[in-house]
Amino acid sequence: MPAIEVGRVCYKTRGREVGRKCVIVDIVDENTVLVTGPKSLTGVRRRRVNISHIVSLDKVVQINKGASDEEVMKAIEAAGLVDFMRERVKLEKALA
Repeated sequence: MPAIEVGRVCYKTRGREVGRKCVIVDIVDENTVLVTGPKSLTGVRRRRVNISHIVSLDKVVQINKGASDEEVMKAIEAAGLVDFMRERVKLEKALA
């Protein structure tokens, strides 16, 4: 089970979308992936993200590489993950 693969559900740990879940749509290079929420569901718009700024979860949706937001949404609905994707992950701040 690779941690970074197309269709893998993950959540963001950095930026304005911290704690929001997203789906990996494409692997750009060894450090960067393309993710989408889609925005209408989770608030995460399609964007490139450094893999050190996401944490992958154990859930995977069946999509093709480069799938559109509509295709991702249909796959999420088919997998029964709509309510799961809407929930935000509560992150604890690291003690400095």
